[in-house]
Amino acid sequence: MSQDLRVDYQTHPSEYRHWKLSFNGPVATLSADFDENGGLRPGYKLKLNSYDLGVDIELNDAINRIRFEHPEVRTVVVTSAKEKVFCSGANIFMLGVSSHAWKVNFCKFTNETRNGLEDSSAHSGLKFLAAVNGACAGGGYELALACDEILLVDDRSSAVSLPEVPLLGVLPGTGGLTRVTDKKKVRHDLADVFCTSVEGVRGQKAKDWRLVDHIAKPAQFAAAVQARALELAAGSDRPANGKGVTLTPLQREITADTLRYPNVVVEIDRAKRTATFTVKAPTGVQPTDIAGIEAAGANWYPLQMARELEDAILNMRTNELDIGTWLLKTEGDAAAVMAMDATLMEHQGHWLVRETIGLLRRTFSRIDVSSRSLFALIEEGSCFAGSFLELALACDRIYHLALPDDAAKAPKIMVGETNFGLYPMITGQSRLQRRFYNEQPALEAVRAKAGQPLDADAAFALGLATSNPDDIDWADETRIAIEERVAMSPDSLTGLEANLRFNGVENMFTRVFGRLTAWQNWIFQRPNAVGEKGALKVYGKGDKAAFDWNRV
Repeated sequence: MSQDLRVDYQTHPSEYRHWKLSFNGPVATLSADFDENGGLRPGYKLKLNSYDLGVDIELNDAINRIRFEHPEVRTVVVTSAKEKVFCSGANIFMLGVSSHAWKVNFCKFTNETRNGLEDSSAHSGLKFLAAVNGACAGGGYELALACDEILLVDDRSSAVSLPEVPLLGVLPGTGGLTRVTDKKKVRHDLADVFCTSVEGVRGQKAKDWRLVDHIAKPAQFAAAVQARALELAAGSDRPANGKGVTLTPLQREITADTLRYPNVVVEIDRAKRTATFTVKAPTGVQPTDIAGIEAAGANWYPLQMARELEDAILNMRTNELDIGTWLLKTEGDAAAVMAMDATLMEHQGHWLVRETIGLLRRTFSRIDVSSRSLFALIEEGSCFAGSFLELALACDRIYHLALPDDAAKAPKIMVGETNFGLYPMITGQSRLQRRFYNEQPALEAVRAKAGQPLDADAAFALGLATSNPDDIDWADETRIAIEERVAMSPDSLTGLEANLRFNGVENMFTRVFGRLTAWQNWIFQRPNAVGEKGALKVYGKGDKAAFDWNRV
């Protein structure tokens, strides 16, 4: 993709055009003040605090900076700097002029950002309060729903609404439908009324219906927000005297066919439509105590690698749509990875280590939900051990090279304690539990081999490898498998992979990614939404949508 068209997920508060970030002891305030002329692409204005991908890139950056740079913050208040409007949701004109792929990637990143709020609340003690001080519609209400609590101003005009179905012919696709029922537990008939109404619900009725948690009159609103923010903060264990870590700019080189970071390299083969991700193990002396970790700051290996891998994943998902198969490799000393894991496990109660584990958890989850075919290639020099084994376990298939005549050079994997729950998927299960359907005999057999190097035959016998070809067959077997995969329909593969990766019991997050987004993606392609007279296309033009009344 042309360099000037690439989306860059790296930013800094000094570059923000849409959010204002302020701090007051344990409370940080994120104020939405979207620059209507600051759209990421031409053709629309971000009026009424409507957002596009650029707004959410800033939001994701701001939350990460609060996580790492401000450990004293225990509650984040999300509010608006504009009068009478909190957020009117995703910019409708942006959706109307965007390609299907752009809309899908936009929704996926938006989902991940909102899920990240709930992830930090659950795992890191960072709480979120939506201070809704104006009209709150569509994706704006979905952002509020992702917060721990919603406090709505009771001014007789401010309302919450999910008007996508009656107004646009699409769905509240970034979690709105699911959070209304699964999280807020709004009665299903009331949810049906709410989600098919344009005008929304305000005041006491919104609270009675469980659409918001609290209401306050305008004169008491600011005091109520502050009081509730401090109450939420009181339940957090983030340290008041923690030393923050500045998230310095990533070192990276992006060329036509490579993304190169110190610890992650992505090489694109356009003819084969594949990308090879290589994650490198730590080298040199690594800190093992908190003082050393804090001194390393953003250069501490696990934090630096997680940031690089996340950036590479987001870059490839958005900017390289034709590259449908990702090959995951590792390189380096497995003992160094296991030593890193020992440090993570020993100090996981420390706020900085906990936040780093959280970033790794969310980054591995980005792999899970990427609509790409994922093959792990375990070759000579690999180090799929512990945390790095998660990369392989996230893949659709694992190919493990056998070298029966050279045991010393034979690549080996190693299961570690981190593989048994440190990085749960959005299902709540570890990837080992997902792999074996939580069947205890298989998991106990794997646990019995934890800490032991496993060659291809041993890994295959435990069910940790899909195939274990020897050096004579390796090149042909992997080549044929990759070529066959690349030749298949990307649409059917996306559906196949999403269903197979998230087996087992559903929860709110799997319903958001596996069910809601799938339906939204389908609806985004239907004429009723995006046809010449589709609701998204005619919005704002004074024309009425022309629907095909056939139910499909």
